[in-house]
Amino acid sequence: MAEFALVTGGETGIGKAIVDLLHGRGYEVRSVSRRTGTDLLDRAAIDRLVNNLARIDLLVNNAGIAESAPLAKTTDEMWDRHFALDVTAPFLLCRAALPLLRKSKRGRIINIASTAGLRGAPYIAAYAAAKHALVGLSRALAAELKGVSVDWVCPGFVDSELTDRSVARIAKETGLDPAEASRRLAAMNPCGRLIRPDEVAAAVGTLLDEPGTGRELVVE
Repeated sequence: MAEFALVTGGETGIGKAIVDLLHGRGYEVRSVSRRTGTDLLDRAAIDRLVNNLARIDLLVNNAGIAESAPLAKTTDEMWDRHFALDVTAPFLLCRAALPLLRKSKRGRIINIASTAGLRGAPYIAAYAAAKHALVGLSRALAAELKGVSVDWVCPGFVDSELTDRSVARIAKETGLDPAEASRRLAAMNPCGRLIRPDEVAAAVGTLLDEPGTGRELVVE
């Protein structure tokens, strides 16, 4: 029987690349997000989702938002949105899925964090704080859970719709030309370019290839 993977936000960008990789490895994959009818901000919806599943062998928490603004223009609502989707939703899914993951022969959780969860950058106070929290959650679960591995991937700036929206917001708030804003984000990656979604998916594949837990892979 094929292993079953639950992936959040698997319709575009990094999530789609991960779904494609898992399909290629023979997984049965279900992607969930608002686009597929599951609101990850709704605790009851998460419980219903997991309660209707017979098994979970792999949980990939990928869905998230990345809005940009100077601190003075970072609203309470923006702050709350980042923590709700980038931290609380993964926490709720990990907790709800744990009984099924423990029944799997090799239950795994892989969280898609960010290099913003390891260091700061201008205009992303809410995003960086939320991703720091997700890294912290991942480390705590890796230390606590027995029989279920917990790893996380920290990409730099990725060539995706999420980054396009960040570029547009930075350009609006700072007056920079969008192309220049994109170039500056890309320059913050040591490779000097935006990371491709398939490169992040490849890091997930690397984690799946070997047993282990508490591993942090940086892709930049």
